[in-house]
Amino acid sequence: MDRNEIRRAWDEVSETYARRRDPTGSDAALIDDLLDDLPPDATVLDAGCGDGARTLTNLPTGRVGLDVSRRGLELAEERVSGARLLQADMTAIPLADGSVDAVTAYHAVFHVPRESQPEVYREFVRVLRPGGRLLMTLPGGRFETVREGWMGGRMFFSAPGRERTLAQLREAGFADLRTETATDPLGSSTEFVFATR
Repeated sequence: MDRNEIRRAWDEVSETYARRRDPTGSDAALIDDLLDDLPPDATVLDAGCGDGARTLTNLPTGRVGLDVSRRGLELAEERVSGARLLQADMTAIPLADGSVDAVTAYHAVFHVPRESQPEVYREFVRVLRPGGRLLMTLPGGRFETVREGWMGGRMFFSAPGRERTLAQLREAGFADLRTETATDPLGSSTEFVFATR
């Protein structure tokens, strides 16, 4: 699937995905760990925010939600008050250099073709202030596939493998990488990575 097909696929499944996601779970608690290291008035970018109920809503008032899906952002606008919402691709984030204190990316980057994922990580570094923090899902496997019937539609998934993803984060400029396993919104265990710019 190309980027336009991925965007259209998310528009089609956004409502179903929002309905099926559990708004609680231990991956939501990881946000508290992230926020402990940030000032109370921090600006946090939630990349791939979707409807916003799982992650964006738990961020400080200076929150920014970014998603490729217009329908996902419409749902976020209904559910998360006061967030700045941007429709854009993670490979070209429309924010100034060094403008955010942290980036969250839950179940998001593996919907970008794996050859473009290093570009996403460089964008995260670019928009983060020095010392800024990242919290994102760390895919365990190496895959590139389209899942038919996913959430009643079809969806693209792609990852170069756990170790390659960690290496790409370091190559982009992240340090102090730390991983933690938590339950994800669809009920399975997922590894997450904390990193510092």
